Amino acid sequence: MESIVDTVVIVAISVLGAALARRLGFIAPLVLLVAGLGLSYVPGVPEVHIEPELVLIGILPPLLYVAALQTNLVAFRRALRPILLLAVVLVVLTAFAVGFVLHALLPDVPLAACVALGAVVAPPDAVSATAIARRIGLPRRVVTILEGESLLNDATALVLVRVAVGTLLGSAVGFWEIAGEVALKAGGGVLFGLAFAFGAAWLHKRITDPLLDDAVSVLTPFVVVIVAEEAKTSSIVAVVVTGLYLGHRIPYLLSATSRLQMDAVWRLITFLLEGVVFLLVGLQLRELIGNIETSMATTVRVTLAVFLTLVVVRFVWMYPATYLARLIPRVRAREERPPPTVPTVIAWAGMRGVVTLAAALTLPPNEDVASADYPRELFVFVAFAIIVLTLLVQGTTLPVLARRLGVSEDTSAEDALAEASVQHAASRAARERLEATADGAPASVVERLRALTDSRSNGAWERLGNQEQETPSAAYGRLRREMITAERHVFKIARNEGRIPEEVLNRAQRELDLEESQLHRSDD
Repeated sequence: MESIVDTVVIVAISVLGAALARRLGFIAPLVLLVAGLGLSYVPGVPEVHIEPELVLIGILPPLLYVAALQTNLVAFRRALRPILLLAVVLVVLTAFAVGFVLHALLPDVPLAACVALGAVVAPPDAVSATAIARRIGLPRRVVTILEGESLLNDATALVLVRVAVGTLLGSAVGFWEIAGEVALKAGGGVLFGLAFAFGAAWLHKRITDPLLDDAVSVLTPFVVVIVAEEAKTSSIVAVVVTGLYLGHRIPYLLSATSRLQMDAVWRLITFLLEGVVFLLVGLQLRELIGNIETSMATTVRVTLAVFLTLVVVRFVWMYPATYLARLIPRVRAREERPPPTVPTVIAWAGMRGVVTLAAALTLPPNEDVASADYPRELFVFVAFAIIVLTLLVQGTTLPVLARRLGVSEDTSAEDALAEASVQHAASRAARERLEATADGAPASVVERLRALTDSRSNGAWERLGNQEQETPSAAYGRLRREMITAERHVFKIARNEGRIPEEVLNRAQRELDLEESQLHRSDD
């Protein structure tokens, strides 16, 4: 019972912290980290121990899965070259750079242990970065690159951590054996991901109950991870591949009700998981600080050295990775040359998060390592401190940097034009289908459907016009919402007076809610 109460309290605090962050305009993970650290010093607050399995199986897979579901697969494939340069090459370079810097500062610590910590802190978690990127209007290609990096760099980092830990524990193998194992795990992850994606797609195609669709979707990332881990393949790659495929196929697989409901379910799950994990990091910081046997001066020096190395290596890599590839004619013909401000913003968007947390917790305990100079507590603290520092320093300044450099993209007019053009074609197809299937239907019904089609088409074109003057569609939405409010009031009064049962109220309210949600969508 006590553990249940603690869980409820943690979730409640994370929700309050996220609400406060939104109200103040701060990054929610940063607010929750600070809240957790402050609460850890409050008398009576129990110590928190985060198990690696909780993060690797319970938190990371659903977050990666829902991020993959929401990723534009077409844009992802077009940006695959820069994504791989960041998610694979940069992660490897960062891990070894941090490893050598640490080994120079702590020469008695085995190099393999230093590289292991480098791999732990190497992968940025773009949850915060992409949220900020969308809010401040960064170019879509930048957002796609940040999203793609966060989806694929996890697998690279976790494989590097395992290899470095294996070397530390004396079970190292040669370069080609390592390369073969990595290729086998990644290839197996792709195959498993596709197999599960096809299986989940088959189920979704045949399910007609939205609740069952939700259940299958929620279970999918956990099943993929558990089975892929048992098969000794990359569970991270498998989850990402499954999510990318299903996200691209969802418009063909799910009913409208299932899509609306599933979107709400995953938004809630993501909101809760992200809040809880950063609050837990803050709650555990006090214990980590208390367990460190290294001097405070050394701890601060190591932490700052790791942070600066992460920033410098990412900046040093971004510019040649961006511009040298454009010396190749094929790349130059396919991709425009961005101004230097774009790689600068991408380089600064290097906040660490859940993956660093999960990887840090997998570092072996001191008793399993032969070297007496292996400081696990220091390394875990440094990893947690890097999460805090990157969110505090980079996360809070990224919007300011992007605005100062003018890295933004207002695509509202372009999007409205594209939507209007496609909506015109869609309305024409709808009218043709109506004429072909209207035999025997009442004329009033057919005429009403024709008017609805024309209204949708006209509304799309209206959004291209004067934004300061109320359009007919906007006036329709405003007036219809007032009418819906009046209808709801009548139904609630009737329920209160006993003239209709609760079931009738719920059915009528659901229909009105769906209509109002569509009106809000039209306003956006």
